[in-house]
Amino acid sequence: MDDLRKRVLSWIDEDREVFLDFLGNFVRAKSPNPPGDTLEAAKVIEDFLTERQLPYRIIAPNKVMPNFVGTFDGANPGRHVVFNGHIDVFPVGDGGTWTQDPWGGAIVDGKMYGRGVNDMKSGTASVIFAFMYLHRLRDHLRGRVTMTAVSDEETFGPDGARYLIEHNPEIHGDICLSTEPTGIHSVRSAEKGPLWLKFTVRTPGAHGAYPHKSQNANEIAARLILALDELRNMDVQTPAHIARALEGVEDVIDKVASPGASKVLQKVSLNIGTVNGGVKQNMLPGVCVVTADIRVPVGLSPDAVIARAQSIVDRFPEAEMEVIGRQEPLWSDPNHEMCKLIQRNVQELAGFTPPAIVSLPGTDARLWRGKGVPAFVYGVTPFNVAMADEYVDIEEVFHVLKTHTLSALDFLMAEK
Repeated sequence: MDDLRKRVLSWIDEDREVFLDFLGNFVRAKSPNPPGDTLEAAKVIEDFLTERQLPYRIIAPNKVMPNFVGTFDGANPGRHVVFNGHIDVFPVGDGGTWTQDPWGGAIVDGKMYGRGVNDMKSGTASVIFAFMYLHRLRDHLRGRVTMTAVSDEETFGPDGARYLIEHNPEIHGDICLSTEPTGIHSVRSAEKGPLWLKFTVRTPGAHGAYPHKSQNANEIAARLILALDELRNMDVQTPAHIARALEGVEDVIDKVASPGASKVLQKVSLNIGTVNGGVKQNMLPGVCVVTADIRVPVGLSPDAVIARAQSIVDRFPEAEMEVIGRQEPLWSDPNHEMCKLIQRNVQELAGFTPPAIVSLPGTDARLWRGKGVPAFVYGVTPFNVAMADEYVDIEEVFHVLKTHTLSALDFLMAEK
């Protein structure tokens, strides 16, 4: 076993330039979502897998959003490890504040820059290379390895991992490993559940000079928005396993998710994402539509939040509410064998043990958890994600690659 681990580490070190060349080409292949066309980036993956004769198939319910699934069996029966990464990235916007080419993949002072290099093309590259290294060891392995590189993640769309999970149960596996950018100082064993609500306020509307003829839909919406602040104070019963895992690691949480994260991690968060009302300044608005992104912590049901939100809306007869998206806040046991393997390998590689915490943003790992499959996320520090000059620390990238490959190898080879 030690010999196999040493081989993996030596291959990763020897392939350093090969990896960086692949990642640079991957970043230069544009794949913003929206609009979601990932064909250019998918071609980079397809060429790499084909050249190295790695097993894969393409599943594309949307022809411009291909998904890759690669699977192989080891020499002996055993457990099934599934890797997950995504191909699509955030849009650049107007690019006006970038100091580097957002599609350049430039390497400067130990960092690679580009849209999506952090979220999550470096992580997806790690998934592909980990799959390749384990494939080289297949004659020594127990069990099965599957690689998924999907499109349509950034909008939680239906044509990526969601489609694969629902239509291809063979990819569920016994464990899922994701390389989403979480920060190397923590493992994410759980995540808050996104709940998206739409509120519509309707009044007759009128000429702006005749406010006595109609209530103002925008003003009612403003009062509704302020009232929704009550959601942030809902009681949460955190499961015991999660509570113990989070105890005493507030400093780490604030380090990996920015100061203040530990205070909101197990609370309902509310973001009023859009407010659209009125036609012109001298018309009294008759319709105002508000959308909210609510993140539900582990230990609270989205149904409870929906019920509380509805009770608030009921105070405003002109308003109605619609649920436009929801996901349960799901968690995997922070004491699971795989979580311990990741922690042990990080300790051996980097000299510290990352605690298992709850993720603020959502990942595709939730889809595996939804099928009862334990899923753990470990990735690079999320530098400038969805911002100008997005980048990765190159040494972190190789650390993540080593951690995932060794952890999967350990899990497959463990005596059970």
